[in-house]
Amino acid sequence: MSSDLSGAYSYTDTLKGVYYGPGSVKTALPKLLDVLGAKKAFVVTGRSLFHKTDVVKTVENILKERSAYAATFYEIGEHAPIADIKAGVQQFKDSGADVIVAVGGGSPVDASKAMLYFLQHDAGGPFLRQIAVPTTLSAAEYTIGAGYTNEQGFKAVVSSQELASAGIILDAELTLATPERLWLSTGLRALDHAVAETLYRPSIPIPVKHLCYAALADLFKYLPLSKADPHDLEARQKLQVASWMSLWPIKLEKHSALGLSHALGHKLGARYGIPHGITSCLTLAPVVALKAEIASAEDKAWLADALFHIRKPSTGSVEGDVSALSLAIQQLVDGLGLRSTLSQYNVPREDIPKIAEQAVGSTDDPVYPKVVALLEALYA
Repeated sequence: MSSDLSGAYSYTDTLKGVYYGPGSVKTALPKLLDVLGAKKAFVVTGRSLFHKTDVVKTVENILKERSAYAATFYEIGEHAPIADIKAGVQQFKDSGADVIVAVGGGSPVDASKAMLYFLQHDAGGPFLRQIAVPTTLSAAEYTIGAGYTNEQGFKAVVSSQELASAGIILDAELTLATPERLWLSTGLRALDHAVAETLYRPSIPIPVKHLCYAALADLFKYLPLSKADPHDLEARQKLQVASWMSLWPIKLEKHSALGLSHALGHKLGARYGIPHGITSCLTLAPVVALKAEIASAEDKAWLADALFHIRKPSTGSVEGDVSALSLAIQQLVDGLGLRSTLSQYNVPREDIPKIAEQAVGSTDDPVYPKVVALLEALYA
């Protein structure tokens, strides 16, 4: 009997609203501040977005019009280094703010969640809240975990239901300045969520899985359109909503395992300086190909059915359809100009066994040698 015939669903407790549409930040941000009863906002962002675009200034000006602006911290580096987070915590304390507005990609959003975690750890009492204004498609704003890089250079995570965003604003106009490679590769990250994490992740209820199919359809359709015309606001807005559907907010009774592509991405990203979007470009297609061989019959069926939603014909067999999905993903990566290799990022070949072991948990896992082979193939 299918394991997904019973289950449960509830939204994250903290989320007060998701607002979307070009220009929506102008009205959505004041509404969310009112709903939260927030008086002063501390903006958290990255260096490039702060120095090279007007995006942060747009958000700051909205806050200043309401006399709700405290300060901006723009020293968040890629993969959210712990030193940047600690500096942000101190500046937040000094600013007198009572809410964070995270502007940018996954690193500022995750850094903001980590800051909230450490602020509560230091002071006790209730958690403060975050409003996320994403400018990429990485979807970090929909989760309860905060990934960052620890002092040793490895990926670390803190997690709490209280860290989920209190508000999310998807304004396509604010994404126009996002570099093309970052924008498109984080779209592959969203695809990774929809395919490898959610479709066969334990405890995900049926309606959410069908949202993932909708996300797949729009990511396959609108990523090429966005590459062809980077100023197409409709395509960009559709992609932001697809990212939302790829990792729909959900309150799980317990933390469940990541998909293999994500697990490999976490081991490769911070340690070797590979952007998370690019790790998905590297690992997603080969992991799906591996799933055609090793996944349960139920998981294979969910993956095989994705072909229908991306308008690809069935091969006539479930395993063949999963393999065809893998090929379609690789063709999308190639068509977007995102093909990469581990050689480009100087990942030492001698590290491969350890990366594989960390991703699957043990060298005794029967999948371990297959993952080693998968990683070896990423040097070509």
